[in-house]
Parts: sequence; C-alpha cells; structure tokens
Amino acid sequence: MNKPIIGVTSHVELDYKHTLSNDYIQAVIEAGGIPVILPIGIDEDVSQIVSKLDGLLLTGGGDIDPTLFGEEPHPKLGTISPGRDHIEPAIIQEMLTANKPILAICRGIQILNIALGGDMYQDIYDQHETVLLQHSQKATRYHLAHFVKAKGGSLLESIAGTSEFKVNTYHHQAVRHVPYPLEVSGVASDGIIEAIESKGHSFVLGVQWHPEGLAVNGDEIAKRIFKRFVESC
Repeated sequence: MNKPIIGVTSHVELDYKHTLSNDYIQAVIEAGGIPVILPIGIDEDVSQIVSKLDGLLLTGGGDIDPTLFGEEPHPKLGTISPGRDHIEPAIIQEMLTANKPILAICRGIQILNIALGGDMYQDIYDQHETVLLQHSQKATRYHLAHFVKAKGGSLLESIAGTSEFKVNTYHHQAVRHVPYPLEVSGVASDGIIEAIESKGHSFVLGVQWHPEGLAVNGDEIAKRIFKRFVESC
C-alpha cells in the first residue's frame, strides 16, 4: 500500500531562507507518511499541488501579519514572512474544500484560525486580560511545561486518551476568536487556547504546543497525534 504524501510548510526567514526542524520530518516518517516540504512562491500552483497531497502539516515559525485579520502591528509583534502569510491560507482553503486532513502546529494553529476568519493575540502578555503562565519555556524542547485540558468528546481527547495532559510551550501569540466550523478543544489553566478542531471536516486539528519534538523523543500522546493524522491521510 502506498504511503500518504504529506505537504509540510516551513519557516521562511525574511522571505529569503527556508528552514525547518527535522523533528517535523521525522515525526511524519515515523507515523508512516512521506513528507514533502512546500516552499513559498508557488501561489499560482496551489490547486495542482493540493491535488497531489494526502495531508497538510502546518508548522511553527515566525509571527503573522496582523493586517490579515484587520489589525495593525503591535509594538511586540515579531518578524513576519509575507510570502508565507500569503500562500498558507490559500493552501488551507484548498485542503478544506477537498476535505483533506490538516495538522497545524504552533504558528500553524494561528494561520489556520485566521484563514477561516478568526483572529489572534499579537502578544498574549500585553493583550490578554489576565495574568498568564509562562508560555515560552526556558527548558529543553522535550520538557513538559504546563497542562492542557481537552474538551470532552473532542478529537483531541480521543487521541490523547485523557482529558488533561502536559505539553511543551514556545509562543507569545495565540488564537483568540475561533470561527465556525472550528471550535476550541483544548485550553491551558490560564484560559489561553491550546487546541482547535473542525466539526465540519474529517480531520482538522490545531495545537499550540510542539508535539513533533515530543513525538521523536517518545512521548506517547504526541506520537498518537501524528499517527492519527497520517492514518486519516
């Protein structure tokens, strides 16, 4: 049986240099998929590319252009990649129309939410109304820093096999308002949204943490996230 082909986005530094942690690639391979890295600059060919893909992995990276959701840059907005901000929503829309599986990680959950009409905090520490946990851990990437509570009956809970578990964390931006057909399926104890999923598609899951690093280091829940994603593809 042929393995599913998974399109994988990458960080693009100042629209100049593509970089991607090998953890994403290894996590897909170990889950049984064939990863193919997608560059920027292929905007006119999105439909053809999506027709060849069985699934899409939206990876982490820099910040997102706030004009995509009707805001202007906050003073604490970091480096953005206009090329990436332009092509990823187009790929997402094509994948959703085709009902092909999407796994969105860190920056990925944010651009997924924005592509469907949602928005985000440009800087959670400056814009969120409550005192927050540390969401950019000062520890190895494999350290489980805080808890996430999964919504009962959600895809996330079914994959995790539990309603509460620990994750790593590396972000200063986060999903804010979540539009239909997406819904919140995981939150941190401080109220920050940690997971969203679609109720209108076969497999669309976004997580704010980095399961790719955990999966290749043996974390069972992280491995199950990638396994379920690839199986869905």
